Amino acid sequence: MNTETTWHYENFDPSGSAIGYRITRKLDEVQSPFQKIEIYESTDWGNLMLIDGAMMLTSRDNFLYHEMMSHPALFTHADPKRVVIIGGGDCGTLREVLKHAGVEKAVQCDIDEQVTRMAEKWFPELCESNGDPRAELLFDDGVAYMKNCEPGSVDIVIVDSTDPVGPAEGLFNKAFYESCFRALKDDGILVQQSESPLVLLDLIKEMRGEMGKAGFTTFQTLPFPQPCYPTGWWSCTLARKSGGFDFRADDARKAGLGNRYYSADMHAAAQVLPPFVAEALAK
Repeated sequence: MNTETTWHYENFDPSGSAIGYRITRKLDEVQSPFQKIEIYESTDWGNLMLIDGAMMLTSRDNFLYHEMMSHPALFTHADPKRVVIIGGGDCGTLREVLKHAGVEKAVQCDIDEQVTRMAEKWFPELCESNGDPRAELLFDDGVAYMKNCEPGSVDIVIVDSTDPVGPAEGLFNKAFYESCFRALKDDGILVQQSESPLVLLDLIKEMRGEMGKAGFTTFQTLPFPQPCYPTGWWSCTLARKSGGFDFRADDARKAGLGNRYYSADMHAAAQVLPPFVAEALAK
């Protein structure tokens, strides 16, 4: 095997910064009808998946994102049974959702089948629950899927998307959030990955504003570390039709899900926003 190393850098213009990884070789590449997907082997971070040149996940740190995109909402909802994941083609969020025995159905709808096929090949640990009888994998337009969902049929919608450009652009606006609002039950929860609270706080505010226009009344943004994403600090935003975000802390403590980052204490800690974030989102 060629062990000669080089570096891959992702430049991020909004923050005037870059993140780099020491790599040994390219493992795979495919150009789907929607985007270019590349897999690299790194010296310290396992395999890397890039989509159109942007880092999507690494073997080493993806658990941070997948756990925070799923467990806070699932432990906040009183009794989640039906979950829809829009995007999430690497299947890591689906795996986390299906750790919850009470979930009866989890639908994952990603427009690009090639993301899942590459994950099955190079990140098989993320795809361990793909054969679960409660899982349904669809390769279709997530915007259309939510628009056609039966009203009041879903407990939690998780929008596990790439940045709001290209195929994911339609997942960050009032029309899409209206579809989610309609599909959710009265006590349902919408979760959206919401970028870096350090340099993209305006985007988080805009997202919450669009959710509000769609009918959601209460919001909670939870930050968490994510070394492979720009600034190394990321977030997810939860929205509800009404009610607060008290979570089932005792259930989270007793769950025994084998999490590496999420816990009842980490959930509580994430609810305490730094002053500059709290003040900005309160305006």
